[in-house]
Amino acid sequence: MGKSHIVLFYSALFLVSFINNGALAARKTPDGSEQWGYVEVRPKAHMFWWYYKSPLRTQDPNNPWPVILWLQGGPGASGVGIGNFEEVGPLDTFLKPRNSTWLQKADLLFVDNPVGTGYSFVEDDGLFVKTDVEAATDLTTLLISVFNQDKVLQKSPLYIVAESYGGKYAVTLGLSALKAIEAGKLKAKLGGVALGDSWISPEDFVFSWAPLLKDVSRLDSEGVVKSNSLTQKIKQQIEKGQFEAATNTWSELETVIETYSNSVDFYNFLLDSGMDPVSATASELAQKITLKRYSRYLGPLRAVPGGDGDLNTLMNVVLRKKLKIIPKDVQWGGQSNSVFDALAGDFMRPRINEVDELLAKGVNVTVYNGQVDVICSTKGTEAWVEKLKWEGIKTFLSMKRTPMYCDNEQITKGFTKSYKNLHFYWILKAGHFVPVDQPCIALNMVGNMLKQ
Repeated sequence: MGKSHIVLFYSALFLVSFINNGALAARKTPDGSEQWGYVEVRPKAHMFWWYYKSPLRTQDPNNPWPVILWLQGGPGASGVGIGNFEEVGPLDTFLKPRNSTWLQKADLLFVDNPVGTGYSFVEDDGLFVKTDVEAATDLTTLLISVFNQDKVLQKSPLYIVAESYGGKYAVTLGLSALKAIEAGKLKAKLGGVALGDSWISPEDFVFSWAPLLKDVSRLDSEGVVKSNSLTQKIKQQIEKGQFEAATNTWSELETVIETYSNSVDFYNFLLDSGMDPVSATASELAQKITLKRYSRYLGPLRAVPGGDGDLNTLMNVVLRKKLKIIPKDVQWGGQSNSVFDALAGDFMRPRINEVDELLAKGVNVTVYNGQVDVICSTKGTEAWVEKLKWEGIKTFLSMKRTPMYCDNEQITKGFTKSYKNLHFYWILKAGHFVPVDQPCIALNMVGNMLKQ
C-alpha cells in the first residue's frame, strides 16, 4: 500500500484539467488512487481538497465501500496537512507509510475548511466565513462539485468525521448536505457523522476545566476560584448572545488555567504545554496573542522547524512543488489566523441542537473522546450529551458500557455504548488527538462506525 501512495511524490503527475460546477485545475495520479484540486465555492473564495482511494476498496454493490470526509478544527487548522499527514492519512510527515491509516477502512477526503485554511484561500478579506452555517454552505458546494461528477463516489456512503472545532462544522454540514441530497442537488448518501473531541458546547467544556484539573492535581483551590469566576462570566455572556465577548473571556480563562497549572497542555493534561508533538507550537506562533492559542495546531509538528518531518516545510516546499496547482502567492496556513478572527462571533456558540436534529432525522451520530484531553474534555462532552432532547437519550444514559480491547490483548483500551443511532466511545490514555495516541483502538472504532 505504501508504494502506491509514494507514487504521488516520486512519479510524474498526470494532469486532468476541468471546469465544472466551480471545480478548477484538478489533478490525479496515473493510477487514479489520488485526486486533488480547488473548488471556487463562491466568487474569489477557493477551497482545496485531496481525495485518496483505498487500495482495499471493494466493488460489492450490497456492501458499498465508504468515504470518510475528515474535518479539522482550529478554526483555521488544515485537514489536508494535519489530519492527513499527522493523523490518519497514508503517509506521515516523513513521507513514510502509516500502518494505522484509515484507508484500511474507507477512502479518505481531506478538505482545507473554511476558506482561508491551509491551501484554501480568499482573494478578498471580506470573504472569510463568519459562522459555522456559512462554512457548511461552502462545504456543501464543494461536495456537490466533487461527488456529482463521480459515479463511484455517489455509490459510497459518506461519513463526516471531525475533530475539535471541526465537530461544529460536521453537524452543520450534516444538515446542509441532507437538505441538498433531498433536493436532488447533491448526489451522495450520508452514512453518518462522527464527533471526535468536538467543541459542540463551549460552555460545558469551560465549566469542566477547573474541576477536572483540580482532580488531577494540576490546579489548586485558588486557581479553581479564579477560573470559576470567569466561567460564570462566560455563561452569562452566552446567555445574552454576546458570543464574541465570550470568546475574549475564554481567552482570559485559558491564561488563568496556564498560570495556575504551570502551563498544562490543553490537549493532554499529563503534559506541559509544548511537550505533545502534535500540539507543539512554533516559537513565532507562540508570540501571537492569547486568542490564537487554539491555533497551536498550525505549528511545525513532530520535528525541528525546517528539518525533515517539519509539516510546514512539507506543505509549503515539498508538496506545493508536486501538487503543481497551488498559486504562487498562497502559503499553506497563511490566512489561518484570519479564519479564526472571522469566526470569533461564532466560536462560543453551541451546536447541541444540530446534533439533536441529526439524531431525529435518523442519522448515525458517533461521539468519541480522549481520556486526558482538557480543551474538549470527556467531562464536558458527557455534559452536553446529557442535554440532548432526542427521544432515546434517557435509555442511552441508563445503559452499561462495553469494554474495548486491541491486538488480542485483554487490556482495557476504552469503553463504548450505543442505543439506536447514538454511539459513544471513551478512549483511554488518549488526548485531543485520538488517532495519534491510540491508533489501534481508533481504527477499530472506525470499523465499527462504518458497519452501523
